[in-house]
Amino acid sequence: MEHRSLGRTGMFVSEIIYGNWLTHGEGVERDAALACVHAALDVGVTTFDTADVYAQGAAEEVLGRALKGVRRESLEIATKVCLPTGPGRNDRGLSRKHIIESCHASLRRLGTDYVDLYQAHRFDDQTPLAETLIAFDDLVRAGKAHYLGVSEWRAEQIAEALRLADDLGLRSRIVSNQPQYNMLWRVIEPEVLPLCRREGVGQIVFQPLAQGVLTGKYLPGRPVPADSRAAGSGRAPHFVARVLGDALLHRVQELKPIAEDAGLSMAQLAIAWTLSQPGVTAAIIGATRAEQVRENAGGARTLDAETLQRIDAVLGDLVDRDPGKTGQMMNVKPEWQGAAG
Repeated sequence: MEHRSLGRTGMFVSEIIYGNWLTHGEGVERDAALACVHAALDVGVTTFDTADVYAQGAAEEVLGRALKGVRRESLEIATKVCLPTGPGRNDRGLSRKHIIESCHASLRRLGTDYVDLYQAHRFDDQTPLAETLIAFDDLVRAGKAHYLGVSEWRAEQIAEALRLADDLGLRSRIVSNQPQYNMLWRVIEPEVLPLCRREGVGQIVFQPLAQGVLTGKYLPGRPVPADSRAAGSGRAPHFVARVLGDALLHRVQELKPIAEDAGLSMAQLAIAWTLSQPGVTAAIIGATRAEQVRENAGGARTLDAETLQRIDAVLGDLVDRDPGKTGQMMNVKPEWQGAAG
C-alpha cells in the first residue's frame, strides 16, 4: 500500500482509505464491521474515514473499538460534521456551537484525543463562513484536529473559504476535499479539480465504484442481485430509477476486457482509475465483508495512458462532467437510460 501526501501538507495518507458509511452500526453485524477494519489494517490501510451522522454515531463507536490497541500515531482518522445528528435546530450545520460540540462527541465515540482530519460534510449557507472557519481553526489550535477539509463543496465555496482564511490570518487552511468521483461521474473536473490543484487541496474521493455499478454486477435486463446494496432496505426501485439503465449497463460490461488485460477485477480497475487522475490523493472504499476490502485494496495502483484512453473510448458520452451537479448525488443522464447501441 502506497501513501500520498494530503494536498500540500506533510501528512501522508494511504491511497486506499477505508470508509464506514456503509456498514458500521446499520446493515451489517458489528463483528463483520470489525472484520472489515482488521482486513483494511492487514492490507496496509492506515487512513479511516467516518462521520458523526453515520448510523447516528454508532459508526464512530465501532471504528473506535476496532482500532483500539493500534498505535494511534500509525493511523490517520478523519470524521465530519454538518449533517443532522438530532432533532434540535442546532444539531446540524456549521455554527460554532455545533462544530465544537460535535467534535467533542466524535472524539468520545472514537476513543481518541484528536482527529487527523476534521471535515465540513457539506456547505452551510445559514452560517457566516467566517464563523465556521474560526471554529475549525480554534479546534486545530486546541489540538483536537490536525487538519481541516471539506466534502462536496463547489469550487466557488472552496475558493472563498481559502481567501477568507488568509484575510482572517487563520493558522489553518482547507487541505482536502471529499467529492464523489468515478469513471462516470466527473462533475468536479471542469472547476473543482483545477482550483484545488492550484491551491494545493487534495481530493479524497468517495463512490469510486459508482455505487457498485462499475463492479459489473448489475446486468442489463436483469433484476438487481439479491445481495447487492441496491436490493437492500427497499432501495432497489429508487436506485434503479436514479442510476441504472440498459445503455449504461451494456457499456460498463465493455470495460471487462480492459480490466482483464490489466490483470484486475472490474472493481479494482475503477479504483485504479480514480488513483490515476491528477489531483486525486486517495480513494475511499466501503465494504460489508472483509474479502471486499482485500479485493478493493488490489486497486491501489495507477493505470497506463493506453488503458485510460481505452476506458474513455468505451464510456464516451455517458460520462457526466456537468459542474452544476457538484454536490448532488450521482444521478441519471438521459443517455444512461436509452437502448444500448
